[in-house]
Amino acid sequence: MNSVNSKLGMQLFPSRIFLLFQTPLPRSPHSLVTTFLFAGTPSSSIKMFQTRMMSGSSTHLPLQKEQDQLLDQVSKYHNQTKHSLTRYARGPHGLDWANQPNPFRRYLSAPLLPLDHLPLQPHHPDDPLYPSLFQSLPSPRLLSLSTLSQFLYDSLSLSAWKTTGYSTWSLRVNPSSGNLHPTEAYIISPPVPSLCDAPFVAHYAPKEHALERRAVIPSDFFSRFFPEGSFLVGLSSIFWRESWKYGERAFRYCNHDVGHAIAAVVFAAGALGWDVKLLDGLGFKDLENVMGLGPYQLLQIPSSSPTKGRFPELEFEHPDCLLLVFPKSVEEITVDYAGLSSALSQFQSLKWEGKPNSLSKDHVCWDIIYRTAEAVKKPLTVDSHLSVSPFCSNVLLSEAIYKSLTVREIARKRRSAVDMDGVHMMERETFYQILLHCLPADKGQEGDKLKTPCGFPFRVLPWEAEVHFCLFVHRIKGLAKGLYFLVRNERHLAGIKQASRPEFLWEKAEGCPNNLHLYKLANGDCQRLSKQLSCHQDIAADGCFSLGMIARFEEALREKNAWMYPRLFWETGILGQVLYLEAHAVGISATGIGCYFDDSVHEILGFKGSEFQSLYHFTVGGPVLDKRIMSLPAYPGPAVDA
Repeated sequence: MNSVNSKLGMQLFPSRIFLLFQTPLPRSPHSLVTTFLFAGTPSSSIKMFQTRMMSGSSTHLPLQKEQDQLLDQVSKYHNQTKHSLTRYARGPHGLDWANQPNPFRRYLSAPLLPLDHLPLQPHHPDDPLYPSLFQSLPSPRLLSLSTLSQFLYDSLSLSAWKTTGYSTWSLRVNPSSGNLHPTEAYIISPPVPSLCDAPFVAHYAPKEHALERRAVIPSDFFSRFFPEGSFLVGLSSIFWRESWKYGERAFRYCNHDVGHAIAAVVFAAGALGWDVKLLDGLGFKDLENVMGLGPYQLLQIPSSSPTKGRFPELEFEHPDCLLLVFPKSVEEITVDYAGLSSALSQFQSLKWEGKPNSLSKDHVCWDIIYRTAEAVKKPLTVDSHLSVSPFCSNVLLSEAIYKSLTVREIARKRRSAVDMDGVHMMERETFYQILLHCLPADKGQEGDKLKTPCGFPFRVLPWEAEVHFCLFVHRIKGLAKGLYFLVRNERHLAGIKQASRPEFLWEKAEGCPNNLHLYKLANGDCQRLSKQLSCHQDIAADGCFSLGMIARFEEALREKNAWMYPRLFWETGILGQVLYLEAHAVGISATGIGCYFDDSVHEILGFKGSEFQSLYHFTVGGPVLDKRIMSLPAYPGPAVDA
């Protein structure tokens, strides 16, 4: 290192940044950071930020102490489940194939309500083209058996079956880590002619593309609380499906998947002229009640982890969120959260039909997942405000960037790339357009503490953007290779600059649109670096670009409390779904990457402590197709469960 520094005539620290991008990485993965970034002793372990939060005051109310304890559990989980250059987060040492969870939940004996199958019809006049959704939503269509069927068919259904040798497995419209699909969905709806004559709660069965009616609800429920033509979508997670393969880190991945599912719902709804809002004023108990999940929450958490045995309680569903789907013509909604919560409490006395099927014979309990899930349960917040912001159009640089494909075609044909070809070059204009569609278009009245995103699809969220992109640019025509940073919330820019390395350039990217806050941090080839940071996976280096999603972490949790933790992952999942669809809309592919070395990413950027944290990685580029795998239609599919 010293000889190189002398030769370059540079100060020590700039030389390290230079070496990061210009010198081949060492063969030993464990020397990545210490050799090329920190020649001295590695930085000390991150202190839990709650200690610093509490140090400024000598007195704390009991409520504050409870909140600090919950934040402490979140911090413990997040730090314990980080991958590092010297160890991976705890997980199974091998896959117990005999106990792989059934990917399909069914409520046995519940009445099955078949939905319409609506195959794709290219250039159908009622189906909007993909990029048009970022400009405006089409005229809303009435809620009916046909439109509800299309909505679910294009958001949460099966998209194909794959087969090779003796293995057959299904794919879904909404992606999932490891294709394990921990996310379950529920429809809470007013009467739908030819489907159900009374308002109902139903579980969606994607293999059958049908609704399992769980309960009939009071006839005045929707008219009391929601606009005409609206319905609700509930999402829940079965942690066991994900932890079977990924161990303790599974809680992160389940919440990525919730974000992907939210975005899938928003895109499918948008194609029908429907808007979507997260009803985030409701509390955890309200979500249990509306989805009929309370009776199954009986898990006694073991005192150690991992614990093997027969734990059928592990197959319970953790309610995550409730989404309101309504016609885009509705410009104002007032939700009485106190009254709604009271009404939902009466759902406990409804006649709930169907018993959940068993998913595995034996289980492994990773106790920290369930302790953290308990810590992030959100209380009812009756003062929450649901605002329907005017629709903000996004910038369209050129219609020629996109293929002439409808929203339905893009959603149903989306696939995760297994490998990238390492040669495809992306046009700079295409790169900028993809990033423009990742912007929330935050707008709010001057002085507002909370600015509601008004751009598609981020308008579904009630909080301002908390997640940014650290980008590794590999093959973009007309754009220098190197490390870049996309700031999605301008209010965070000063803090990000202050927290990052002082040697970074922070130069506006060449030819970048004015409203795209994309900055170059350092020049150089970072393919090998991006591969190393993403758990040595070639796919991170072989795309046109890869990225890490960086969340404003400590302050977001401090401001909103522990229940914001999974919501940060939801935001990354929504962003990931946009990247998936954008890639397919321009003719290439993408892949989400959940395995990366957390603190190594932070060290590259210069982030210390927990102020900013990397929560999800992604890569976009030209896919390599595996010709050994045969695709089969989604419906009717093979008569197998996995």
